[in-house]
Amino acid sequence: MKALDQLTFDNRFARLGDAFSTQVLPEPIADPRLVVASESAMALLELDPAQADLPVFAELFSGHKLWEEADPRAMVYSGHQFGSYNPRLGDGRGLLLAEVLNDKGEHWDLHLKGAGQTPYSRMGDGRAVLRSSIREFLASEALHALGIPSSRALCVIGSSTAVWRETRESAAMLTRLAQSHVRFGHFEYFYYTKQPEQQRVLIDHVLEQHYPECRDAEQPYLAMFHTIVERNAELIARWQAYGFCHGVMNTDNMSILGITFDFGPYAFLDDFDANFICNHSDDRGRYSYANQVPIAHWNLSALAQALTTVIEVEPLKEALGLFLPLYQAHYLDLMRRRLGLTTAEDDDMALVERLLQCMQRGGVDYSLFFRKLGEQPVADALKVVRDDFIDLAGFDAWGADYLARCEREPGNAEGRRERMHAVNPLYVLRNYLAQKAIEAAEAGDYSEVRQLHQVLTRPFEEQPGMQAYAERPPEWGKHLEISCSS
Repeated sequence: MKALDQLTFDNRFARLGDAFSTQVLPEPIADPRLVVASESAMALLELDPAQADLPVFAELFSGHKLWEEADPRAMVYSGHQFGSYNPRLGDGRGLLLAEVLNDKGEHWDLHLKGAGQTPYSRMGDGRAVLRSSIREFLASEALHALGIPSSRALCVIGSSTAVWRETRESAAMLTRLAQSHVRFGHFEYFYYTKQPEQQRVLIDHVLEQHYPECRDAEQPYLAMFHTIVERNAELIARWQAYGFCHGVMNTDNMSILGITFDFGPYAFLDDFDANFICNHSDDRGRYSYANQVPIAHWNLSALAQALTTVIEVEPLKEALGLFLPLYQAHYLDLMRRRLGLTTAEDDDMALVERLLQCMQRGGVDYSLFFRKLGEQPVADALKVVRDDFIDLAGFDAWGADYLARCEREPGNAEGRRERMHAVNPLYVLRNYLAQKAIEAAEAGDYSEVRQLHQVLTRPFEEQPGMQAYAERPPEWGKHLEISCSS
């Protein structure tokens, strides 16, 4: 394992030049202190976990110190926000500090969020607050533990620097990791500003660095777009299967790698509600849970439009046409596994849809239902979960069909239980749990953030003494309003 001064840097994106980013130094926050760090994220950089306890760790990730080899840049991009095109966005409060090259040959962006004003701050102060930094840290690490592709979170650094949102809050900095911070909006920016040469440079950079398997294809750019469609189809299937709501699926928040990116007013479903809106600023429900599938397709269409400078329209349309069937295949596979099914039958999708309709009518807890369904033999488990439903006739009809379906499966009850527990989490990041951790942190107590983070790193394993993190939320916890403000 390495010390902080032993990291190797290779700043590939910075070398693309000033047309793609602007060099900006981070603005330090006062009295930096470690709030929470992720050992598994540190391991991606091959950093010794003990480094997080050193004063220099907080100094580096709060803007007080900088590696000599770092080349901090604010990236420029545009994007469609709630369906309307914004011609110039960019890193308004974030900086790509550097790219770390580990001994496996992997490149990892070090991205500092809340680092102060940049040329793209658009009248903002460039800061992030403690609550939003904690929320992104917890979400990115929780999604990773669930097997959902995501950016990673290295650490949150708190401070005594005051910032104003609706009220006075404390500034913080989040350091996140990803193998690229290029977004759909990067390509839109160069397309709509009519900079074809820079567009080609960017496309070649992404192809070479992140999709090398596509270089030898007959049409490398088209092959890359195909892969982007495939990755996003699987990503959204995982969101839907696990009840994750992103909340702000603007094209500038969509990663070119097909990972979950830029966490704002996200939420996991508590009671199942297909129409759930997690962002209280989303008055029309554009980014509701049910709309995440069509919006992902819409965003891929926006990316395809930006790629018409290098790919013919018809092949792009054909590639886009693959999104929905790929999504459906991934989603059904995941839901079969969540139901403990190892074989495929023609009526399986109808079985899933009927279950969700029953859950919708009864306000059934989405995550706990699947966990409880796998706890006991099928007939016994159905009796236990039945109490959560209002439409008992509908559930009984579904339960009879599900029991018959399970009886056609190979294996025994214990094998089914192990399979289901391996994919159905006991612990999920509910908003009220995050809120309790945030309130403690704002009072100076970081123990709850750290405890919650540790629990969420092993979501499928029952952890002694942690039952409180696995319970249904109280009523107040189901109705928290989360905004984009950070």
